[in-house]
Amino acid sequence: MELSIGFINDVHGYLEPHPELFYNEDGEYIKTAGGYAKIATVFNQIKSKSEHALFFDGGDTFHGTLPVVISKGEVLPPILRELSLNGMVGHWDFAYNPNHLLSLGEKLNYPILGINIYKKNGGLLLDPYSIIEVGNKKIAVIGICSNIIDKTMPGAFSKEIYVTDGAWEIDNYIKEVKELGADVVILLSHNGYPQDIELLKNTKGVDICLSAHTHNRLYEPVKVNDTIVIQCGAHGSFVGHLKLSVYNNKITQHEYKLIEVSADIDSDEHIERMVNDIMTPYRSLQKQVVGKTDTVLHRYSTFSSSMDNLLLEAISKATGVDIAFSNGWRYGPPINKGDITLWDLYNMVPMDPIISIVDMTGQEIVDMLEENFERTFSANPMEQMGGYCKRYLGLQIKFHIENPYGYRIEEIYCRGERLKKEKTYKAVYITEQGVSDKYGSNRVHLETTTVEALIAYLKESVDNPNTDSL
Repeated sequence: MELSIGFINDVHGYLEPHPELFYNEDGEYIKTAGGYAKIATVFNQIKSKSEHALFFDGGDTFHGTLPVVISKGEVLPPILRELSLNGMVGHWDFAYNPNHLLSLGEKLNYPILGINIYKKNGGLLLDPYSIIEVGNKKIAVIGICSNIIDKTMPGAFSKEIYVTDGAWEIDNYIKEVKELGADVVILLSHNGYPQDIELLKNTKGVDICLSAHTHNRLYEPVKVNDTIVIQCGAHGSFVGHLKLSVYNNKITQHEYKLIEVSADIDSDEHIERMVNDIMTPYRSLQKQVVGKTDTVLHRYSTFSSSMDNLLLEAISKATGVDIAFSNGWRYGPPINKGDITLWDLYNMVPMDPIISIVDMTGQEIVDMLEENFERTFSANPMEQMGGYCKRYLGLQIKFHIENPYGYRIEEIYCRGERLKKEKTYKAVYITEQGVSDKYGSNRVHLETTTVEALIAYLKESVDNPNTDSL
């Protein structure tokens, strides 16, 4: 049997075409990409050339842009039902609490899967797998949701649940689906590319792994033992198309293409109308210019980023606090040189969190950063729990990332002086992912929101052109 698989992951609520960062021999540049109406066209093209086709969503779907966050994901099910999807897993999809995700799932025409999400009062929250009959074959799809839902995310994500990494459960579920007659086993995972590679090194029986979470653009499939692994960037800018030949319960041949969802792809008119209806109340934000930038702003780098530098400068300026922290979020498209709109600011922080100030000892700052470096760069992939590194402002840090946990930071300076571990410093931050409750004291939550601080900072930059330029 010939089987086609279409795959998207980490769309993060980007309903329509948006700026996307690309690379060539000259460096970084911006093009327009993505949009559900164009994704639908790509899916339809795959279906038109395939007698048998399945489509999957790797999660981070119900969060990431203002209309999606404000509606708690409710704007998306009508669009997703039109895409002929066969299953999904999740991470940021738990943002509004697990029961709300179940409610969203009831409005879909495909299952949300997860072998590793447990109710605290017993049992699985989600179906662990589904079996889809395609032609004369049974295709088993086993789901793993992100293992960090109850570890690094805000408390609402894991209300009344706990989460494993799926490594202990996977072998039993492979055995179970094989006993039910599965000819092909697909692992749909939101653990992340490094974690999936590590799991598959120690697991037999998975034919295909549809990987997500880490936003890797895999232009060629990766083989781990006998498993084919793909991952398709983020923001709906790419669709993965995997073509398989299945004979005697084995994949005898495969072809793969990472399809750019480019601006020249025709939009599905029905979905385009649906998206436009959702976006109409927000069009004014896309036209409201609040500043300018001479450089491309993005957060596509591991250690620091131009976009988050702007964010930290803004919250620092708003509070008069030199040291600032924010989470190393991966989502959010770049801002090209030129005008910055209010819509761009909400893409940076769609939750528009309030700004908080906390007292931290130098030792707490060191401990928090060491913990974050370990969660980003742990030698054990299953212990990697972050997005990118925590973003910081007002500190100069010399570190050796190859060193073990607790020994990476060599020197830290604040205001030109070596950080004193016993001294107390004020720090400003946004969200509990910026500075979690385990660190600091005398926490004060301000009324000022992040977007308000960004608008004020950009206005001052325009009014006083001698201030530091973006």
